[in-house]
Amino acid sequence: MTSRLRPELRRELGRALAARRRLLAAGLAAAAVAFALTALRPAPPPTVQVLAAARDLAPGIRLDHTHLTTVALPSAAVPAGALREGRNVEGRLLATAMRAREPLTDLRLVGPALLAGYGPDVVAAPVRVADAGVARLLRPGDRVDVLAADTSGGGDVGAAEESAKDEDAGGEGGGEGGGEGGGASARVVAPAAAVIALPVSTETDFSGEGALVLLATTPAQAAGLAQAGATSRLSVVLRPE
Repeated sequence: MTSRLRPELRRELGRALAARRRLLAAGLAAAAVAFALTALRPAPPPTVQVLAAARDLAPGIRLDHTHLTTVALPSAAVPAGALREGRNVEGRLLATAMRAREPLTDLRLVGPALLAGYGPDVVAAPVRVADAGVARLLRPGDRVDVLAADTSGGGDVGAAEESAKDEDAGGEGGGEGGGEGGGASARVVAPAAAVIALPVSTETDFSGEGALVLLATTPAQAAGLAQAGATSRLSVVLRPE
């Protein structure tokens, strides 16, 4: 009886050992494959922490810590002029609208960088447009003619704009202001001026003081705009692209 059990016991033990060896071999093979895949996988690209909008932001906002967050971007994807983590921009004015998590660059802030590409003899001239609703239609990069309308004769700005549209941008302004009706006279103060920023949000500024627009002009045009703004009502005509 004992002699018959021993061969059967040896066979059972052999089968159990063989099964364990197969499981061990399978585990080692899986580990080898995983190790090989890890070794072949490229290392993640280096990233840079940059400042970004924490949410959608309107132009004209004075930035504080609640408006900004940081995002990690691959080094190759960091836009030119992006502001890195740790850069203090609190109190700076946002020149243009931003989408949530959009990287903040120097061109998004009101400052000297806004004039890059406009030439050495260009200045940033603030212009208060009488109609904030019109200013709401403007975007940075638009080209506009700035009209100065003398409303002392009782005419409206609409009549002045129609008069100014008939003039060549480089021609003399003024003209007869509306004939016998005594309409407003108008002249083009700054032709083809580029909009570079909307420092005050036109989404909320519908006060009687109009809306502020920042334009790229020559120094002479800036002086003319300042003088016209003190005596006339300023409006803009959007030029076709």
